[in-house]
Amino acid sequence: MNIIFPPKLKKGDCVRVVTPARSLSIIDDETRAIANNRFQELGLNISFGRYVEENDDFYSSSIASRIEDVHAAFLDDKINAIFTVIGGYNSNQLLRYVDWQLIKNNPKILCGFSDITALQNAIFAQTGLVTYSGPHYSTCAQEHYFDYTLDYVKKCLFDDRPFLIEPSESWSDDEWWINQNERHLMPNAGWLIINEGQATGTIVGGNLGTFSLLFGTEYCPALKDKILFIEDDAETKFYEFDRRLQSLVHQPDFDQVKGIVIGRFQPGSGMTDAMLTKCIKSKKELDRLPVIANVDFGHTDPKVTWPIGGCVELEILKFGSFIKVLKH
Repeated sequence: MNIIFPPKLKKGDCVRVVTPARSLSIIDDETRAIANNRFQELGLNISFGRYVEENDDFYSSSIASRIEDVHAAFLDDKINAIFTVIGGYNSNQLLRYVDWQLIKNNPKILCGFSDITALQNAIFAQTGLVTYSGPHYSTCAQEHYFDYTLDYVKKCLFDDRPFLIEPSESWSDDEWWINQNERHLMPNAGWLIINEGQATGTIVGGNLGTFSLLFGTEYCPALKDKILFIEDDAETKFYEFDRRLQSLVHQPDFDQVKGIVIGRFQPGSGMTDAMLTKCIKSKKELDRLPVIANVDFGHTDPKVTWPIGGCVELEILKFGSFIKVLKH
């Protein structure tokens, strides 16, 4: 497969917001105003898909509407990047209807996370286009404590130089959209080293529950020479994560995976460092792999932006580790 890296952003570029999953209509006007201002501060011009306000019984819109907005964003020569509104539950509904050649012929940045994992990895598998796990449009509405997240947006989407992923000083799992001025920050104890080792490979993954929806389909990227970045949300309890990870281990080319990087769990998942370590150590297939956890991505904040299809180098050692994104 030829890997395609979309052009980086620069001031004056145009961003289109689309809704492959839940609708923009669930985002209030105050939150939208803050997000819009954040993009303006980056020097970006923002516009919205035609059907982003549609809202059905699933807090989403029809497959036809979502597909039309995604295709229109990729086809529009004036659009340089596409951000998703928010996650949800149904991005995988779109996969049979995506015009993969259209996307391959019009490469541009696609950024989002959570349920968007299905669309992002399918795009990489079908076209070779690198997409980006990072903040949604709605995520960018955080008024405070957004500097770390913003820094990695700039490093990954505006610059093509390699960058190190480093632990944040603090993190949160609060409902910031309800009260922007009452944030609950927790000190970051740093990364959890589970298995030592070194590896270089291509990144795939994202939200594990969503990524697992692709198993056994043509939309799942091959795992050979891959480094898996995986995370899950509070709806996924520790035992659910364990069985999803087991399903990942059962994939036919898992024996050619080169390493695993795990995003920070929300406290509501019940996952602890001890439980996660037990989960990893219970699977002998993982013994050969470097495994590191509590990295700043997933459903807590702040979060790193990283490339699905990009190249990363891991050095995981008890007394010194680094994660370096080489190509993005």
